[in-house]
Amino acid sequence: MKTAAKYLLCGATLAVAGVAPAMAADIYEPPIIETPIFKAPEHVPAPVSGWYLRGDVGYSYNIFHTGHYAIATDDPLLLTNSIFSSGFRSTFTVGGGVGYKVNNFFRADVTADWTGNGKFTGYTLGSCGVALDCTSTDIATFSALTLMANAYVDLGTYGRVTPYVGGGFGGSYVHWSDLGNTACETGNPGNCDPTVWHEGGYDWRFAYALMAGVSVDISCSLAADVGYKYQHITSGEMFGTVDNTGYGHDGGMTSHQVKAGLRYKFGGCERPVEVVYQPEPLPVYK
Repeated sequence: MKTAAKYLLCGATLAVAGVAPAMAADIYEPPIIETPIFKAPEHVPAPVSGWYLRGDVGYSYNIFHTGHYAIATDDPLLLTNSIFSSGFRSTFTVGGGVGYKVNNFFRADVTADWTGNGKFTGYTLGSCGVALDCTSTDIATFSALTLMANAYVDLGTYGRVTPYVGGGFGGSYVHWSDLGNTACETGNPGNCDPTVWHEGGYDWRFAYALMAGVSVDISCSLAADVGYKYQHITSGEMFGTVDNTGYGHDGGMTSHQVKAGLRYKFGGCERPVEVVYQPEPLPVYK
């Protein structure tokens, strides 16, 4: 009897052990769901306007090219003589403009620059009222308003610094003050004619320029600009005639300018578009 009970218990144990794995296989195990990681939304820049305003001040080293003047005579022949520069005072310049930045490499603007009160001191050689061999001293002042269309190529941005090169062309309204001419005997400077005043000339002339420099971003909407400008103004009227002498024309002027200024960029600050985070829907267990 005990033996039969013993065999019966062992059989039941084996049966339970065989059924247990099958039951375990039938139990549903839900998948492991990881908590989603929040990522900050990407900053998508808003459209940025390319328009900007600029203002500059500078120092201009001026060079006067040899001019000439006419000597009227009783016959149709018109004699000419040269006028040379013995000094042309450097001046300050001030200007401004409006421009448009097309892309990261190209921009263009229109500028107006004023250069003023450049004192010119020159001389001529020839005869005068007191002698046949005379040297005259000629004194006048010069100013110019230059309107120019410019184009620039930005050579890449390195941190906050952007080097550039450019060029421009336009017109310059040149104004000469009245010119005082005092002619003295070359061998005897104390023997002089009375000073003669010639009315100053003024006219529009062609002008062109070449530029190079760097701009430095101060903020997203403001940049400082430091550069060099080579500018040439073509020849034109310098002074009028007095006592059959005059009709003076200068041979044009060249200036080497160092400039510093600011550019204000409209819409220069990028405004990020806010992206609302939407988590993925949780899985549904069935």
